Amino acid sequence: MDSPSDAELVQEVRNGSRRAFTELMRRHQQRVYRTARRLIGNHDDAEDIAQETFVKAYLSLGDFRGESSFFTWLYRIAVNLSLNALRKRQLITYVRESELMRRVIPGGQDPAQETQHRETESRLHQAVESLPEKQKAVFVLRFYDALSYDEIAVLLRTSVGGLKANYHHALRKVQEMMRDENPKTSG
Repeated sequence: MDSPSDAELVQEVRNGSRRAFTELMRRHQQRVYRTARRLIGNHDDAEDIAQETFVKAYLSLGDFRGESSFFTWLYRIAVNLSLNALRKRQLITYVRESELMRRVIPGGQDPAQETQHRETESRLHQAVESLPEKQKAVFVLRFYDALSYDEIAVLLRTSVGGLKANYHHALRKVQEMMRDENPKTSG
């Protein structure tokens, strides 16, 4: 027998089944945690946000209209809670430096290259941290989570056009900051 869909499980939860909600948590817990971890930057806070996401989802399930998938709705809760936590704590670490750098800049083979790699990594981290909050969120969701603009628009409840503009500005600012802090040497 096939497993029930998320929509069927949501209906079971609305009818009073706690087991159905446990199944929804089991299905989506790791993805929610990973999203919070990428946005928040540390394990403990990400676990707290993942737990808070499921509590909020359980308490708000009556508000879920089914206009999007259950996971999209859940993901939106996780992203919003993560962004709220960042605002409250004034955290700006949206992407762990080493993970971002492995995707952007290959590591060097010799000590001089490794030193340059670390310096570049630090400059990139500072550039991403200096982005305005909305640009950081779009940058992380687009670059790191590889979400489409349509998916990000649903999560952040904004237009695709605005997201594209924010992503473009974020990339341009990071490039400018990297270029400004990496003067070419003549020789």
